[in-house]
Amino acid sequence: MEKTQEAGAVRHNEAEQRFEIAVGTSLAVAEYTRNTDGIVMTHTFVPPDLRGRGLAERLVRAALEHARAQNWRVVPACSYVAGFIERHPAYQDLRAGR
Repeated sequence: MEKTQEAGAVRHNEAEQRFEIAVGTSLAVAEYTRNTDGIVMTHTFVPPDLRGRGLAERLVRAALEHARAQNWRVVPACSYVAGFIERHPAYQDLRAGR
């Protein structure tokens, strides 16, 4: 895949319980499951040929902003999401158990 291909917008795919960004035929995703208070962020994946472009950050920000808009609590079961929340104090209030 060429580096010049632009990443599309973040899309919330509710049916698949994930946030996604398509670039050509590749797909980067941040997956979640619903629970009674909100969501459990379970997995973030960016294909190797798309890494280093900030796609994981865009996905996680979109997921956390959506959670905030829905008044959901977030369980960061994915290590990337846990680290992101720790590095960005503005999202720490969303973390379940706080």
